[in-house]
Amino acid sequence: MSYVAPVKDLMFNLQHLAGLEQVARLPGFEDAGLETAQAVLEECARLNQEVIAPLNWEGDKYPSSYHDGKVSTTPGFKQAFHQFAEGGWQGLQHPVQFGGQGLPKSIGAACVEMFNSANLSFALCPLLTDGAIEALLTAGTEEQKQLFLPPMIAGEWTGTMCLTEPQAGSDLALVRSRAEPQADGSYKVFGTKIFITYGEHDYTPNIVHLVLARIPGAPEGVKGISLFIVPKFVLDAEGQPGARNDVRCVSIEHKLGIKASPTAVLQFGDHGGAEGYLVGQANRGLEYMFIMMNAARFAVGLQGIAVAERAYQKAVAFARERLQSRPVDGSSAQAAPIIVHPDVKRMLLTMRAYTEGCRAMASVAAAAYDGAHHHPDDAARAQNASFYEFLVPLVKGYSTEMSIEVASLGVQVHGGMGFVEETGAAQYYRDARILTIYEGTTAIQANDFVGRKTLRDGGRTARAVAAQIEATEAELQASGSAHALALREQLQAARLAFLDAVAFVLEHAKANPNAVFAGSVPYLLLGGNLVAGWQLARALLVAERELAAGREAEFMRTKILTARFYADHLLSRAGSQRDSIVAGHAAVTEISPDAF
Repeated sequence: MSYVAPVKDLMFNLQHLAGLEQVARLPGFEDAGLETAQAVLEECARLNQEVIAPLNWEGDKYPSSYHDGKVSTTPGFKQAFHQFAEGGWQGLQHPVQFGGQGLPKSIGAACVEMFNSANLSFALCPLLTDGAIEALLTAGTEEQKQLFLPPMIAGEWTGTMCLTEPQAGSDLALVRSRAEPQADGSYKVFGTKIFITYGEHDYTPNIVHLVLARIPGAPEGVKGISLFIVPKFVLDAEGQPGARNDVRCVSIEHKLGIKASPTAVLQFGDHGGAEGYLVGQANRGLEYMFIMMNAARFAVGLQGIAVAERAYQKAVAFARERLQSRPVDGSSAQAAPIIVHPDVKRMLLTMRAYTEGCRAMASVAAAAYDGAHHHPDDAARAQNASFYEFLVPLVKGYSTEMSIEVASLGVQVHGGMGFVEETGAAQYYRDARILTIYEGTTAIQANDFVGRKTLRDGGRTARAVAAQIEATEAELQASGSAHALALREQLQAARLAFLDAVAFVLEHAKANPNAVFAGSVPYLLLGGNLVAGWQLARALLVAERELAAGREAEFMRTKILTARFYADHLLSRAGSQRDSIVAGHAAVTEISPDAF
């Protein structure tokens, strides 16, 4: 089957959970209400369904290839990218002054999900470009913005993040690339960067690399890293690509998944030095790169939701068609479609509940980002910023971990056919596997959730979120319906389990940090589970009201049952997650590395 964009569910979240009508009251977003969102999402769905999604399987069969320093992408990808660029999709949520459309992240996130559902490999190129744009908007000089942002926002050029080196994976303190100052104010950049997504391709005439490197005499460690613009082609006097810069792709990786996306090894400065330009102040490169990484981490969370949605749709279509076994209740004497069997329904509901819960969480986070950047009130901006920052590791970590489980269930629903590549279910499983790794592994997201998001403010934001969840519990209690009351019970238990974990982290972080970080990933997963369940609880309350008003009866009933399932089967895991955090560290801390 082909991809069908979940526009109705995305719009439900925008209207009822993210509060798009409130976002549209913020300065600069006055024209970005529900009517605009509906039109944008429908047009985005059309492009993805008709043009980009059909290339997904082709990209898996015929990956990008490398020959003599050049990369050729999968046939059809270049033409699809040009349609993407001509439609203005790269600039959807970027400033109007540089050629973007200036729409809120709330709407942009919904579109990012659709592009990644349609074709994860394809969507990685604009994802990295978005991150580079964000970094230049924040730290670039006015001249750099005028030179590089308009063609990047127009999709005429693309961007990369060049962080990792052979000896420095996620530990950027080990970066060795160097940048030597020149008399004209530019720099000559030397070094090797690995795992560079779309570091070389044939889509556009120029690629803008943002590169971490050290200036001579810089402090050791992360405090001595600077950020540089290193274009593939140096700009001429008119700001157009001119002479080829001294940066070359020397190979691309052969990967488990996302095969159409070229992951390059880039060599800078083998022939005298690659011309580069300092971004912002010297030795503050990591700070600027975190702007890119935060944008990318949120987007990777959307990728997890996206691939989960695609795997779910594939599994449902197969389950409707596959005839096997008589129903256990005796309702038919013949073999029935497997979608009637209770365990298949359980698997499909698990896939759906995970996906919808994480989608709702991401939509709410995007709205908080909009409030953090555009609300006229300082206090409201600060509150939205802390909420968004709290949610980013959850969106990234929890949504990507769940995508692996969902894609695995998709293979399971297909049975033996799922293990056969020609069926297509296995591609989603392989593609999903990278999402918990790049832009910071789940453990890195968990370290961030423990350190910056819990310890730094003494648990204030974590407890404030828990207080909001408690208010939703009261609304569920007031509803009085069986489904609402069941959800309230599980939501309350999960909230209290989370607060137990917060207390443990705060109490033991200094005295026994190994014990705390032994449970850091379970702590992140508990937080993500709780927040996703909270958003589905809010969705259930909306759906009950809409159903009572006679609107969208089938959709609203399914929304209620999906939330109930999440509570019974997923939110109910919170207690065991809490236990592994507060009482599961003994074996981890006591075992010797030699024992392995």
